Amino acid sequence: MRIAIFENIMTPGGHEVDFDRILVEEFKNLGHDVKFYVPENFEFQFDYKVPVKKLSGEAVIYKNSRGLKKIFASAKREINRQRWYSQLFDEQKNFDALIIPTSTYRYLRALNHNSLKKISVPLIFILHGINPNEAPKFFDVAEKLLPNKNIKNVVLTFGDNIFGRTSENIFTIYPPTFIPRDIQIKNSPPSEILKIGFFGQYRREKNLRDFLEVFVKGNYQKKVRLIVQGSTMHAEDAEDFEKIIEQYKNFDGLNFLHKGLIGAEWQKALSKVDALLMPYSAERYKYHWGGMLFTAIGFEKPVIVSNDMNPEVFEMYRIGETFKSGNLKDLSRVLENFINHFDENIFEYKKNLRAASENFSPVNFAERLEKIIKL
Repeated sequence: MRIAIFENIMTPGGHEVDFDRILVEEFKNLGHDVKFYVPENFEFQFDYKVPVKKLSGEAVIYKNSRGLKKIFASAKREINRQRWYSQLFDEQKNFDALIIPTSTYRYLRALNHNSLKKISVPLIFILHGINPNEAPKFFDVAEKLLPNKNIKNVVLTFGDNIFGRTSENIFTIYPPTFIPRDIQIKNSPPSEILKIGFFGQYRREKNLRDFLEVFVKGNYQKKVRLIVQGSTMHAEDAEDFEKIIEQYKNFDGLNFLHKGLIGAEWQKALSKVDALLMPYSAERYKYHWGGMLFTAIGFEKPVIVSNDMNPEVFEMYRIGETFKSGNLKDLSRVLENFINHFDENIFEYKKNLRAASENFSPVNFAERLEKIIKL
């Protein structure tokens, strides 16, 4: 098949970039041709080595947008989305399926005013989770699109329904893991120092200060080092992260890196730690798959996470330990137990990580998506 990907989200890096890479590389491995359609000002953060066609209408960058500026940017994006949709409708003779890799109910709603809803080839909207507030709006727009049989809504989740509901144009599949694609992972002997990583995009909602206070006060029976890496999209987040680095720079066992990592550099950083920590808590993590969690699975790194982070995964596999969301006392208890008993539990963690990595593998994800396209 000739598969087109319409990408309109520009980020400085992160899981959106790697998710597109999964689509490109795994579909190519399955024998398909892949091509990107992007807005005229789109800048790729990674060379996917596939053809690219520019569409009229500029992508909107939300970085540092707040208040009225963000409202104006959203309105501009809705107008441009209509332009992009119309151009994609005119392009349909040049592909056999069209995938929009990071969608919301707003993407579906926009179809009601556009010729693209009459597309003659499969149009796949991938939604990375549905929360309770979005669900009624999502089902409403999905129902309106039922007569348009080529439109298929794929929700990345762990069950076969969304809050007990489904529809013939809604499909559920597991999200994919992110794996080392540019480096060779070497099995090295255990180090005397347990290296734990706190990686990813830094946002103030992650409550890094609270976690660092827990970490530095812990009672550990082995040497441990915490590597804290953070990329920042907003000026206020960058400023806050720098204050944290200054506050904790003199603590033994703490290393900071305020930098976005991508490609081989990101993969090397992940490969050098023994475990990953995701101590942030938020209701939305129950409904949207965790990019860092699925990175940990793909790299086979045990984790400590709050119990609102994709709890279905931990019902299937013991890939680490969970603590009560928002409970710093419980986080302290779990962190100490995880570190002090790491050596005796690592074999069980690794066994479960290998099983989870296989189940959620990128190739399995691509094959599941391929079946939906062909229905």
